[in-house]
Amino acid sequence: MIKRLLIANRGEIAVRIIRACREMGIATIAVYSEADAGARHVQAADEAVAIGPARASDSYLSIPKVIEAARASRADAVHPGYGFLSENAAFAEACDQAGLVFVGPPAPVIARMGSKIEARRVVSAAGVPVVPGETPDDQSDQGLAAVIERVGLPALVKASAGGGGKGMRVVRDASEIDGAVQAARREAAAAFGDPTLYVERLIEKPRHIEVQVFGDAQGRVIHLFERDCSAQRRHQKVIEESPSPAVTPAQRSRITEAAVAAARAVGYRNAGTIEFLLDPAAGSFYFLEMNTRLQVEHPVTEQVLGIDLVRAQLLVADGQPLPWTPAALAPRGHAIEARVYAEDPAQGFLPQAGTLVRYQEPRWPGVRVDSGVGEGDEISVHYDPMIAKVIATAETRELAIARLASALREFAIDGVRTNVPFLVALLELPAFGAGQVDTGFLDREAAGIVATIKDTGDAAPAPAGNPPNAPPSWDPWDAPPASVRTTASPRAQAPQRRKASAAAGGALTAPMPATVVKVHVRAGDAVKKGDIVVVLEAMKMELPVRALGDATVAAVRCREGELVQADATLVEFA
Repeated sequence: MIKRLLIANRGEIAVRIIRACREMGIATIAVYSEADAGARHVQAADEAVAIGPARASDSYLSIPKVIEAARASRADAVHPGYGFLSENAAFAEACDQAGLVFVGPPAPVIARMGSKIEARRVVSAAGVPVVPGETPDDQSDQGLAAVIERVGLPALVKASAGGGGKGMRVVRDASEIDGAVQAARREAAAAFGDPTLYVERLIEKPRHIEVQVFGDAQGRVIHLFERDCSAQRRHQKVIEESPSPAVTPAQRSRITEAAVAAARAVGYRNAGTIEFLLDPAAGSFYFLEMNTRLQVEHPVTEQVLGIDLVRAQLLVADGQPLPWTPAALAPRGHAIEARVYAEDPAQGFLPQAGTLVRYQEPRWPGVRVDSGVGEGDEISVHYDPMIAKVIATAETRELAIARLASALREFAIDGVRTNVPFLVALLELPAFGAGQVDTGFLDREAAGIVATIKDTGDAAPAPAGNPPNAPPSWDPWDAPPASVRTTASPRAQAPQRRKASAAAGGALTAPMPATVVKVHVRAGDAVKKGDIVVVLEAMKMELPVRALGDATVAAVRCREGELVQADATLVEFA
């Protein structure tokens, strides 16, 4: 049996794995960056090993450092969690070569299913329908543009090596192609260490249905029913639930059978997820991708089935058979999960960084909270801004939704703004209650939902440079996420004065600590309102900073690769 497990991750998933190990009598070793020296997962583990600077590429994404930490701590197995190195075939191979048990599928399986084009080929050969698309051998801007033309608009440009909405852009018009390709490539490289992109046709208004699958070394592959992840914003999941309100019993049978067929076709082992797009009206579904790891939303399946997926992962990695049979598994009631983020919905969901001066999780019957933080902890600019996951379980979907909303109202967080009020407003929408949410619903309706939220003023103010009365349309992907500072005052101006200020000797400032990934202008350049001037990266997302008015660039005060602080001047205007 595995005796000493190194967890190659951080935050709530590391804490979740540690808890499963305690029940099983497995010693745990945490790894941590300089920014995480006092983090909860470090405190919870039996031992902890420092692996480098805050920047993920120099710590959590460094295969040599993680392997060395495992050797130094005498670990006999490694659990990758999700994100970071969890779907990195080279990491799984490095673990194998170092004599470490990798808690996940074999490296060749990760490689096959991690390649979008190979995954599509494999599942298509197994009879699973796929969305039209392709990955070009020519990964240049011109090569990807040619593929988009062949696939047809609207299209999705996606990172071949990852998911979670990172490295993904929608293209509806030919004029958007170059910008979408370049932005997706940068995000893919930053998030997954692989800039390879692929293109697929955009299916309008689908449901996002995923099936949890599990395989063991004895050749058994089973499904653990479906989760509905249609409530997502910018391809980032917000609410997940099981069973899906959109799936009929006949559809459930076809989708779960297809998921098992896909997993068997690749010889899958351990926990994985097959993702599909469902057209509820037509009843058709298409393979989207396979995640060769544990999902963020795995608690939904655990709660509705009464099982422990992490425990099963460890048993299967140890060579033992699956601890359940399909006949023994049946959904009981309904489970629903909300992701709580440090972000400000009123500022276009701009990620927030800061100290949790108050943090009190809800205590409610039928409610589970998975988190990796506590009061006094820091939400760092270097990592994903998720604070916690709140999962409610009840006899019916209606009661589960009401229970989750009630629990969220009791979630007391001060020090950073969060999306909790937005989550409550979403859960109480008639359309959500009726199960009428497709994957584009929040992109269409988010601004309207935000407008209904009353600002109680119980959260800390936004970081320096974020005007508190900025318009709801301020979105880090497609609207100006930066303030104007004039020579008359360094304080952000009201929205109605921005155009004049920007054109009359103002400056664009950073809305939060971030890394400059691209500078689009030079001194002397003329810019128009809405032009992208600088692209920042923070909390695993790109934030384009746009000109707030017609102006001429007087000076560029930042350089690519530089870490800038909140309110730092990026560009000055003449």
